[in-house]
Amino acid sequence: MKNSQQLLLKKVATIFVMLIGITNQLNAQNKIIPLWNKIPDEIKAADYKENESIKDGKVQSTSLVSIPTLSVFLPPTPKPNQAAVIIFPGGGYQHLAIDKEGTKVAEWFNSLGIAAFVVKYRLPSDKIMKNKNIGPLQDAQEAVRYVRQNAAKYNIDATKIGILGFSAGGHLASTLATHYDEKTYETTSKVSARPDFSLLIYPVISMQNDITHKGSQISLLGNTPSQELLDSFSNEKKVNAQTPPTFLVHATDDTTVLPENSINFYLALKNNGVPAELHIYEKGGHGFGLGVKDTSKFWTRDCEEWLKSQGYTN
Repeated sequence: MKNSQQLLLKKVATIFVMLIGITNQLNAQNKIIPLWNKIPDEIKAADYKENESIKDGKVQSTSLVSIPTLSVFLPPTPKPNQAAVIIFPGGGYQHLAIDKEGTKVAEWFNSLGIAAFVVKYRLPSDKIMKNKNIGPLQDAQEAVRYVRQNAAKYNIDATKIGILGFSAGGHLASTLATHYDEKTYETTSKVSARPDFSLLIYPVISMQNDITHKGSQISLLGNTPSQELLDSFSNEKKVNAQTPPTFLVHATDDTTVLPENSINFYLALKNNGVPAELHIYEKGGHGFGLGVKDTSKFWTRDCEEWLKSQGYTN
């Protein structure tokens, strides 16, 4: 009798824990969370107002971001120890393609059983930050620390937190992957900002004049950056053995951000013994999001296979 009572109590306790997990998951679903209690190196500018472009009731893109946020997207069926991806939309460091390269991508990850967080990061501006070179990186580092610190709340495995960046968001993601331990703001947190893996989709990688995306370079570093600054944010030069495993996608006919950005980063990863996979599709141009035409439309399939091979999805 005693054994059956104990067994019943164990079952009740297990169901209770599961219900708490489901409740936490539902409470967290699709919430928008301020990234900072106090934004580092902030300059208050009353005339700097966020500008959203809205179509059919959905924010398509946004600019003049001064309050960075995380939008939480969780799979409908909660699973313990799921992977997570933190998403950085692109837009030349001038705006954020928050729907095409944010919300839609998060929903795709949810369909794979992966939690997703879309970062609305501050765009480089002397009006609202003391050092515009590192403002976006501050937000990126804090995003990883937040997700890792709150992994249990979202049923996430703290060792399976990756990042994804498109275009200039790919530059921010690759900067985070190579500058994750750089001290860009004061924090008492001991939580690592190192991503466990990176997904870089038609990314700006280099700030070198021969292959960079000039608009991103000017937005982030100004009109006359020093060679030291160019080298510091040319992330193909910053790869080492601790750089996270990386999946890269580009199109040969991308004339906006040259595929040499991805190729050079891949070669640096290879030379440092970092697991890496590079897909250069024949056609697709730039800004194809989840894939809309030609060979680029298959990148999500290839990415899913890579995530499976790395143990991040079933």
